[in-house]
Amino acid sequence: MKCPCCSEKLYKDCCEIGHKHIKKVKTAEDLMRSRYAAFVLANGDYLMASHHESTRPSKEKKSIVKWAKSVDWIKLDIIKTSKGLETDTEGTVEFKAIFQDEGELQMIHENSRFVKEDGCWFYIDAL
Repeated sequence: MKCPCCSEKLYKDCCEIGHKHIKKVKTAEDLMRSRYAAFVLANGDYLMASHHESTRPSKEKKSIVKWAKSVDWIKLDIIKTSKGLETDTEGTVEFKAIFQDEGELQMIHENSRFVKEDGCWFYIDAL
């Protein structure tokens, strides 16, 4: 199966690696892609684990999974990245996530902040 993150790689060679072992995610962009794929696959455990504890939503995992399953995910476009490489400890990724909700095309356009702690990347918030 192709990876839902739109990388053109196979899922097993792309986001599945992070979904199984979050510490193997090498860059902020890789984490962004793996989080998008987790929304497509309604992988609530990964979405919670990859969200930094200081900004993790109080929303229950169940409600996030329910919403993720309720929309049709269409594609992810990475617009630009700043820092967020393997040797960095912080970075940003601007992206557009396009989905359909009740027949209406919608988009999340966000510039996300990421931080790397103890060798592991986490999503912080949107700028």
